[in-house]
Amino acid sequence: MSAIYGPVFLILDVAFFIMIAHIIMSWLISFQVLNLYQPLVAQIWAGLNRLLEPIYGPIRRVLPNTQPLDLSPLVAFIILISLRDYILPELFGLR
Repeated sequence: MSAIYGPVFLILDVAFFIMIAHIIMSWLISFQVLNLYQPLVAQIWAGLNRLLEPIYGPIRRVLPNTQPLDLSPLVAFIILISLRDYILPELFGLR
């Protein structure tokens, strides 16, 4: 069981840090600290959006439309943390 738990935990940990980077970058873009007209910033932003859209898309379809505020990253973040810290250890009997 531990042979499966390690890689799954690692994948969830990497997804956690990618989501943190996406959330912080969205704040920096919103407050105009970062400019999407810079090629490097635009490439990183597009790459993060391509990585995370398969996660955020289904959540956006379920949540009500709160147009200026996108709550799907928050919901995905809460799901990821509960999976990583509470559900997986219980499934693999590590608690």
